[in-house]
Amino acid sequence: MRKIDIFDTTLRDGEQTAGVNLNAHEKLEIARQLERLGVDVIEAGFPAASPGDLAAVKRIAEEIKNSTVTGLARSTQKDIDAAWEALKDSAEPRLHVFLATSPIHMTYKLKKTPDEVIETAVQSVKYAKQKFPVVQWSAEDACRSDLPFLAKIIEQVIEAGASVINLPDTVGYRSPAEYGQLFQYVREQVPNIHRAKLSAHCHDDLGMAVANSMAAIENGADQIECAINGLGERAGNASLEEIAVALAIRSSFYQAESRLELKEISRTSSLVSRLTGISVPPNKAVVGKNAFAHESGIHQDGVLKEKSTYEIITPELVGVSSNSLVLGKHSGRHAFRSHIQKLGFEPGEEQLNTLFKEFKDLADRKKELTEEDILALLLEHKIQPPVPMYQLGDLQVNYGTNNIPTATITLKAPDGTEIQEAGTGSGSVEAIYNTLDKMLPLPVHLKDYRIQSVGSGRDALAQVYVLLEYEDQEINGSGTAQDVLQASAKAYVHALNKTIMNVQKDELVNVSL
Repeated sequence: MRKIDIFDTTLRDGEQTAGVNLNAHEKLEIARQLERLGVDVIEAGFPAASPGDLAAVKRIAEEIKNSTVTGLARSTQKDIDAAWEALKDSAEPRLHVFLATSPIHMTYKLKKTPDEVIETAVQSVKYAKQKFPVVQWSAEDACRSDLPFLAKIIEQVIEAGASVINLPDTVGYRSPAEYGQLFQYVREQVPNIHRAKLSAHCHDDLGMAVANSMAAIENGADQIECAINGLGERAGNASLEEIAVALAIRSSFYQAESRLELKEISRTSSLVSRLTGISVPPNKAVVGKNAFAHESGIHQDGVLKEKSTYEIITPELVGVSSNSLVLGKHSGRHAFRSHIQKLGFEPGEEQLNTLFKEFKDLADRKKELTEEDILALLLEHKIQPPVPMYQLGDLQVNYGTNNIPTATITLKAPDGTEIQEAGTGSGSVEAIYNTLDKMLPLPVHLKDYRIQSVGSGRDALAQVYVLLEYEDQEINGSGTAQDVLQASAKAYVHALNKTIMNVQKDELVNVSL
């Protein structure tokens, strides 16, 4: 198996995504997670862009030890000096220097002749090599460059000291076959190419960034440049998670592998999404919320019998706890029964038939059903829950810009009594959750909190999703209401009820054993 280096550019090209602006602390948090993921090279930024970017790259370079940290530079001494200032204290100082090589860039942007471009590239690499042990050189817009000229300049920058050569598809123009041929051409026409690694950096303008990256691997690339969630300029870069999983699932075809800790993928994707404010589309491969969701009855029945019928990737591979059988109008009886049993209910066959018919009627009116809908259906038919549940009663939150947010909550306990408690927090939602923690003393940890609008306009509903952790188990909960705070409280109570159900089920199992 060939070892493919994964070069992550989330903090440099990814931050160039329109609307994204990360501060130094956020960049460091992402860099630490990339290190846990096992990324080989972290492109931490563009040090010459601003004093703030230089400081952020420097801080990352000083702290990260298990991944190589690099920074981008134009082919000028000023940029290279700024990169050295930022990277000199890293475990392995590495520079990424670039220069455009296509006729359109040389003519209109650089305003240089081909010979002047070669001279600039060679001089910048020679200068960088006096400081950096590893110099990567990129031929910007390589895919629209004259091939003999491209081969000539690559040969000369390798002689000057470059040990990694990047052939980017800067505008996402090439097809996989064409991009693969470019790598073949360079390997055949550059006499000293054996002294350098070839790298691929693909943009997604035509939706082929990942396919082009995999084609590069097939044709000799030893390094792939990509970004978490496919972030980057315009339509973005090749998606790191898709490339990583493709290498893992189809390793026998590509005869190549990475050193990534794939179980960190989901966590990394969520962190980057949260800090950049860029949501992951539900249908996104590998990390979208629907990546392991099945609604079709045929698919659900197949997955319940044998996961590999419709899943080539296991959720656990990328750090997701399990797949999701989405209950909707396409769902079958098998999935409906399985979902009810997972909640701990065991209705009789006749009850199940009645419930399934009403479930189908409800699904025709509502696109996706939540656990709250299913529980309401079960309770409406007087099917008792396996464990008594807490119900949210009154909720009052006091908030003011000069006051500490305070929540007062009333819960109806399983025995019918009412519990009332008050608590504070740095914000309204935290005050609610701190109060509920006091009322239901389970040592849970809130891992994720998400809110989205159901519908549009002033009367839209708020849907809140929470993920709690209890003794290495992850339990989710959801709540919907017109008021955001009420939805937040309902989601937390929902998750806490499920946690209590799981605890009591485990206790019953332990007693029976």
